[in-house]
Amino acid sequence: MNRARDILDLVSSLKDKGEPFALATVVRTVAATAAKAGAKAVILPDGSITEGWIGGGCARGAVVKAARESLADGESRLVSVQPEDLLDAHGVQAGEMKEGVRFARNTCPSQGTMDIFVEPMLPRAEIVVCGSSPVAVAIADLGRRMGFVMTACAPAAEQAAFAEPDRRIEGYALPVSGEGQRYIVVSTQSRGDEAALQAALSVESDYVAFVGSRKKAGTLKAKLRDKGVDEARIDRLKAPAGLDLGAITPEEIALSILAEIVMLRRKRQRAEAEADG
Repeated sequence: MNRARDILDLVSSLKDKGEPFALATVVRTVAATAAKAGAKAVILPDGSITEGWIGGGCARGAVVKAARESLADGESRLVSVQPEDLLDAHGVQAGEMKEGVRFARNTCPSQGTMDIFVEPMLPRAEIVVCGSSPVAVAIADLGRRMGFVMTACAPAAEQAAFAEPDRRIEGYALPVSGEGQRYIVVSTQSRGDEAALQAALSVESDYVAFVGSRKKAGTLKAKLRDKGVDEARIDRLKAPAGLDLGAITPEEIALSILAEIVMLRRKRQRAEAEADG
């Protein structure tokens, strides 16, 4: 019971810190196995098991591999560790995936079967909206329902436009760094455009975009260059923001921006998964 409580406490602590990890849980055992159903382990991105236990070397290698893959692509996995004769009976080989199950060979003397569910625990990606325009409000509303952490960054007098953001920042003093992926959208609608853009380009992010025309964005970029903002940072700015869906209403524009963010996020996950594999 103490070990289970320690694992749950660690899971809660890592989530609060925004640190990625995988939780492996033994969901079924057949015949003699070292670990029993309900056993858990916390696996970090480097493959180390920081807390818990799911058996010895018979299962560890396959589970750690599955954990690292799940952290790369964000998908859960089910690993079935079985003796050679059962693998043959199922017509599968060690390392093969069949019907959503990754099979592994049990080389331990026990020769039991153990199924382990591996679940990635990734920090929620954050979207920062700068400004309180109708588009910014629509992004905050839809983005929160899509599972993003929403941060409303706007002057104090404009904060009431946002009903339920996860975080509020009065003004445009964005934190220099943060855990997990961060996407910034500037939608100030001529109220503090330059200040908001300069703040957005001064911090690290996976995406920074401006809601406005190319002409207006070009004018703002020129002003930022005159202020000495680094050219490489200015080049990162996506303007106009969003995919070209022919959007007209604030809600449609918000949808196009969120679609672009999802596209970039999933593309990155696939690339990381391929690199890890």
